[in-house]
Amino acid sequence: MAEQVSKPIPTPTLETRPYWEGCRQHELRIQKCAVCAHHQFYPRIYCSKCFSDKVEWVKISGRGKVSSFTIVRRPVSPAFKDDVPYVVALVTLEEGPTMMTNVVGCAPEKVEIGMPVEVTFEDWSDEISIAKFRPAS
Repeated sequence: MAEQVSKPIPTPTLETRPYWEGCRQHELRIQKCAVCAHHQFYPRIYCSKCFSDKVEWVKISGRGKVSSFTIVRRPVSPAFKDDVPYVVALVTLEEGPTMMTNVVGCAPEKVEIGMPVEVTFEDWSDEISIAKFRPAS
C-alpha cells in the first residue's frame, strides 16, 4: 500500500496570524494603512507606501482578476500528485494588492488573463484554511 504524504501546513507568525485567523473564518483579510489608506499584501509591520507603522487588518471583498497564471502538470512534490493539473495564478485584488494563489472550480484550460475571480477557502486542518480563487459568479 502506498504511503499517504500530507501537504505542508503553513505556520502562522506574529505578522501573519490575523491573515490565517481570517482564512479560518473564511474571510479574506489584508492590511490597510491607517495613515495613507494603502492596502498591502503580504503582511508587514509597516506600510509599504508611506512607511507608517499604523497598519490594521481589514476584511476585503475577495474579488479580483487573474493577471498571470501557469498550469502545473508535474507535481512539485509527492504531496501534490493528486492535484495535477492545477493553476498557480497571480490575482490582482479589487483593493490593489496582488496575491499568488490557485484558481479552482474550473478546468485549468478555462483560466485566462483578465478573468474575474472570487475567493473560496479550502480547510486543510482545524487551524488552517487556504485562500484560493474560483471564477466569479
